[in-house]
Amino acid sequence: MADMLDGFLALSEALTGFTGQRLRGTGQAEAYLATATGIVGEGVMRDLLLAAAEARASSGGDTEKHEAELRRLVMSDDRLGPVARNIIRMWYVGSWYQLPKPWREAHGQSPRDHDHVVSPISYTEGLLWPAIGANPAGAKPAGYGMWAMPPRIAPG
Repeated sequence: MADMLDGFLALSEALTGFTGQRLRGTGQAEAYLATATGIVGEGVMRDLLLAAAEARASSGGDTEKHEAELRRLVMSDDRLGPVARNIIRMWYVGSWYQLPKPWREAHGQSPRDHDHVVSPISYTEGLLWPAIGANPAGAKPAGYGMWAMPPRIAPG
């Protein structure tokens, strides 16, 4: 699975909008790859990473074309799209959510495919927090009374 980590991080960059450096900094890349692969199987994960690499290669470095190709090859695919959406959720909130029933019926069900927090630190390392300019309640204090102030969201 170590050979898939770079591809997983490249896919995750495209799906989340965060840099590979930021994703690695969460300390969760290996756990998220292992979780997804353990649930959907190595074959599905390899197909997902290959489709993402194809989208990247065919875009010629053009961000808009890359996003369009990712939507076409991955997100709109009945087999790969639900997995990609779960990967996005994992990065943002640190939890795996059970795949949709139609996916499970078509591609098989894993006993590991249930709603669960991925690791003890995945919640606090979720991308949700930097995305909204806040800290996870009770986990990464930013100073006394910080919880009483609304998050700082940078203008888009």
